Amino acid sequence: MIQTAKRLETVQEYYFSKKLREVRGLMAQGKAIINMGIGSPDLAPSQQVLNAIQEAVLDSGAHQYQSYQGLPQLRGAIANFYKNRFDVVADPNTEILPLMGSKEGIMHISLDFLNEGDEVLIPNPGYPTYTSVTKLVGALPKYYDLTADTGWFPDLEALGKQDLSKVKIMWLSYPHMPTGATATKEQFVKIVAFAKKHDILLVNDNPYSFILNDEPASILSIPNAKEVCLELNSLSKTFNMAGWRVGFVLGSEEHINAILKVKSNMDSGMFYGIQKGAIAALESSEDWFANLNAVYNSRRELIFKLVDKLGCTYDRNAVGLFVWAKLPEDSVSSEEFIDNILYTKDLFITPGTIFGSNGEGYIRFSLCIPKDKIEEAISRFE
Repeated sequence: MIQTAKRLETVQEYYFSKKLREVRGLMAQGKAIINMGIGSPDLAPSQQVLNAIQEAVLDSGAHQYQSYQGLPQLRGAIANFYKNRFDVVADPNTEILPLMGSKEGIMHISLDFLNEGDEVLIPNPGYPTYTSVTKLVGALPKYYDLTADTGWFPDLEALGKQDLSKVKIMWLSYPHMPTGATATKEQFVKIVAFAKKHDILLVNDNPYSFILNDEPASILSIPNAKEVCLELNSLSKTFNMAGWRVGFVLGSEEHINAILKVKSNMDSGMFYGIQKGAIAALESSEDWFANLNAVYNSRRELIFKLVDKLGCTYDRNAVGLFVWAKLPEDSVSSEEFIDNILYTKDLFITPGTIFGSNGEGYIRFSLCIPKDKIEEAISRFE
């Protein structure tokens, strides 16, 4: 028997991959499962975006290999988007690299900057892929605590007292996934200074800025942040293009060139039509954002009602595509709680523990579900 690589021993199958198999099995048995676990937008991209990709497939050369760096027009659209939305200036020729989803960027960046035995600062709770990719490349996760008491922002003074000599990368995600917490400009200033002091590459994973958030922010808006910072972004949530796999990374020319070395050996460019659709998305009017958030706000209000019925508490000021809810004090564990609801109410909710030990005592609801389904879920508790 051919043995798998030892690196596979460091990771497990992604939680949702495994759990959704169970959910599909229950549905096959006739259970009317309502899935509130996944942040996969159920809404469509704009007609403008759909028209762009439809028209693009007839263009000359549309089906040939594309540039590893993406179309110049796409990089220009990303640059304009960041200038208009975040007041961040980035050179489209040297400081922007389109990606096939920002998740791809997590692997690229890790392969670019981590050697075996290097350490990586990872938020707890945080996106599980930061940990799995760190392990796959032979580096070592070093978790930093995020708690409600600190507004889900790291205690930089306490962290600075630890031995950080082996740390190469620090992962951030503001707006934070899964809690929906945001970071202020002052907090960004402090964490950029922290990264410079300790010679750490700071990577902000920023796909949720425009969902129910009145003040979108980029860490690259901090003066000279590009010296130690990269920022990942994605069209998946903001423009309902999750399956299209369009993301991008911004940073210094030196850092972007390093990422391109890996990327150019892993794919042969993004499909031309998808790039044209992405350009159209990035040029969307204010109406797009207003209408999208109106839908999500109405859904969130219903989710709040459901969370109230479960006796949980939550922060109404949190942003993003999820509602992060704290279980009652006398509750069973997060996984027991969601399994009980799955088996008795045919409702799937995400347990906070998949995001780290500090997620114990919390559950997460997705807003990617129609209002009638949320109302049906509420009725199951009446």
